[in-house]
Amino acid sequence: MILVESTGRDPRPCIDYRLLNANVRTQYFPLPNIEERVERVAAAKYITVIDLAKGYWQIPLSERARRYSAFVTSFDTYIPLRMPFGLVNAPYFFSKLMAQVLENCDTFAVPYLDDIAIYSENWEDHLKHVDEVLKRIGNAQLTIKPSKCKFAQNHTKYLGHIVGGGVRSPAEAKIKAVMEFPTPKTKTQIRAFLGLAGYYAHYVKNFSLIAAPLTQSLKGKIKKEGVNWTQDCNRAFTELKNRLTEIPVLHAPDYNREFIVQTDASDLGIGVVLSQRNDKGEEHPVLFLSKKFTDAQRKYGTTEKECAAIIYAITKLRYYLDGQQFTIETDHNPLVWLNSNAGANQRLMRWSLALQPFRYKVVHKAGKKHLNADALSRSDIV
Repeated sequence: MILVESTGRDPRPCIDYRLLNANVRTQYFPLPNIEERVERVAAAKYITVIDLAKGYWQIPLSERARRYSAFVTSFDTYIPLRMPFGLVNAPYFFSKLMAQVLENCDTFAVPYLDDIAIYSENWEDHLKHVDEVLKRIGNAQLTIKPSKCKFAQNHTKYLGHIVGGGVRSPAEAKIKAVMEFPTPKTKTQIRAFLGLAGYYAHYVKNFSLIAAPLTQSLKGKIKKEGVNWTQDCNRAFTELKNRLTEIPVLHAPDYNREFIVQTDASDLGIGVVLSQRNDKGEEHPVLFLSKKFTDAQRKYGTTEKECAAIIYAITKLRYYLDGQQFTIETDHNPLVWLNSNAGANQRLMRWSLALQPFRYKVVHKAGKKHLNADALSRSDIV
């Protein structure tokens, strides 16, 4: 067992259930289409978002489940009475419970794991809807965390989107990492951007012609020198960013297909691309993410930086990945064993245990084939 501490949160025990999870038959509960739910909630005039306190811990374990989930520490052997974090079927049982608690409330309340959104078109209905949901939560002997609840809001955050009054957070949030890619100042930075753009070149009509001013600026023997950034270069740079973030390159998520999480880390930060493949096996991005490392994170070793990229990606994308089988692609081969052996590194161990509830496999991808995430990790985006 490892005690994980986070700023502003109570310490959370993480128990190593990897061996147990590997021998348990995984059960599936159909998670909802997030895009559809966000649209439904966004159309309402009044929105209340309820957060259940300590989610999984509110579900009691059977006698048999208690025996299997017992764990040993240096102090003693403990048997949990309620469902702990880390069991592979925890999302299944929690989702099933919430579906039962809110049965026949689907016209005004939608659960997503421990988040419940109540939405109404007028004030009187909203009061009735909130009262009904709170009664059901009370009858099920569940508790909520008031500090994380938002009542009767015109606009509020729900499943990673700002929703309300018929609007939702703009789609630009998905492409911010590309649209705010800084203007290159050196040949190295141009190569990084062309690596990102070139990864999807077969979807961009006349890619070579559009990119010609940028590739022309790379000529010369000195690989890292500054460049003469002309108006033609700027037009090509802007055009490629626009092409990368429109159909047919950028696709809406399809929850019937497997997601691919592509991550990479550099000395500067993290780059993430969420992708899916179509019937022809063609890979299309769903969204782009990037983040600069803090001063403390820059001191991490290579493996820790690459693992931090995975943790950041899954934390940000959990609404897409919860309950889904997905693949993590990384150019750092040691992380292929993350799910089964994190070694003696305490930080890697904590992160490995934090990923237990997710169903994923880690696949190594050669760096020269991983240029999309690599480029985002090397940009100077905040």
